[in-house]
Amino acid sequence: MALLNEKATGVYVIAVTPFSDSGALDLESTDRVVDFYLEKGATGLTVLGMMGEAPKLTAEESRTFVRRVLARVTGRVPVVVGVSAPGFAAMRELTESVMGDGAAGVMIAPPSTLRIDDQILAYYAQAAEAVGSKTPFVLQDFPLSTQVQITPSVILKIVSAHSNCVMLKHEDWPGLAKITALRAASDQGDRRISILVGNGGIFLPEELTRGADGAMTGFAYPEMMVDVWKAHAAGNVKRAHDLFDAYLPLARYEQQPGFGLAIRKYILAKRGAIASGALRKPGGTLSKLDIADIEQLITRQERRLKEVG
Repeated sequence: MALLNEKATGVYVIAVTPFSDSGALDLESTDRVVDFYLEKGATGLTVLGMMGEAPKLTAEESRTFVRRVLARVTGRVPVVVGVSAPGFAAMRELTESVMGDGAAGVMIAPPSTLRIDDQILAYYAQAAEAVGSKTPFVLQDFPLSTQVQITPSVILKIVSAHSNCVMLKHEDWPGLAKITALRAASDQGDRRISILVGNGGIFLPEELTRGADGAMTGFAYPEMMVDVWKAHAAGNVKRAHDLFDAYLPLARYEQQPGFGLAIRKYILAKRGAIASGALRKPGGTLSKLDIADIEQLITRQERRLKEVG
């Protein structure tokens, strides 16, 4: 597998981690969901992300899951692995394992203890050293979750200092101005890196217009992000917006804090991508009223997609 680089584009789906109803890691469903994502047009996969329930896995389960994904992908698309950890020893160990197994790169989120720019710069200098200069890494910028605010100027300093920082996972909200600033900087001569966006894709058309190269996030209908990205890349911005609008009510519903992953897994199970929609405990559960909402939104979505064509 080729290593991740600054030219990455498209949709890198944040993969769910399938569990059985009892909470055991479901490797058969892992194969099924990988096939599902690739059939829907994913140009890459990201595993052990925040919506992949990574903190609920043991170290051995993490390695087992990544190996299973890589074995199923068989080099067809790049696979990025989240290696964020409280300490650099664990980060280094997981990085060495997954890169040895064929991952294309790793993703690193900042710990919530970072408060000032110098702390952020120092942390990523140590993280870059921990994963090794030959391992490409993704800087995950998700302040709503990490509580760490990383300004465009700090991102540019990290990119300049560490050649193995090849991608920004942009998940700030509001964050359109940040994309604009980073793209303006690269137009003026700063090193350009790939920018893939998150937040369930709910700002995807606008983010693409601002200069994002695609998406790195999850949604129960990953084909939405793929089709919107393709339409936008082809210059058909109106088509991109029309497609996006058809999926937006469900994408918005899936963005509920604490319940979003339960909603996503319920739909993925309904679509046959995984055997069970179970989250490993602790995790949210859906009520009958929640499920009724989801089913109604799916019905509306299917009707609207027929209208759009």
